[in-house]
Amino acid sequence: MVTLEPLRADHADALLAFERENRAYFARTVPDRGDAFFTAEGFAARLRALLDEQHARVCRFHVVLGEDGELIGRVNLMDLVDGSAELGYRIGEQAAGRGVATAAVAQVCRLAVTDYGLTSLTAETTLDNPASMRVLARSGFTRVENTTVSGRPGVRFERRLLDATPDRP
Repeated sequence: MVTLEPLRADHADALLAFERENRAYFARTVPDRGDAFFTAEGFAARLRALLDEQHARVCRFHVVLGEDGELIGRVNLMDLVDGSAELGYRIGEQAAGRGVATAAVAQVCRLAVTDYGLTSLTAETTLDNPASMRVLARSGFTRVENTTVSGRPGVRFERRLLDATPDRP
């Protein structure tokens, strides 16, 4: 259904097009990244910074590709420290509601264990993003506390990965 690939420099054009195409859609539930992010120069600088973080093994960034190889989302593991990381993801509007986020999260959870040696993940979402909360619940995350996400009411989730197996997301 979907394929994850580690973020690479040659994803730049497709990734910028994806972000531009979905800007208004994402802004409904997550803070907008600002106009500078969507310029060719601003995006190139941000992509270089992400690739530097990935090279330093501080973060692991992935693009989500659909069946035809088109870029339809992102799923990331950020701030890898002491066997833990924070999960973040965004799926484009055209692919929303088709199980793409759940499939991508399942794949990144497996990678977190098998390739990155992680034992737990956290995730946060705003309370006005019920689709994201459903993805996290279906993916074995447990709601642990209320929080604030970019000034908005939110919730924090956790998942222990010691039980991650190929047949469980």
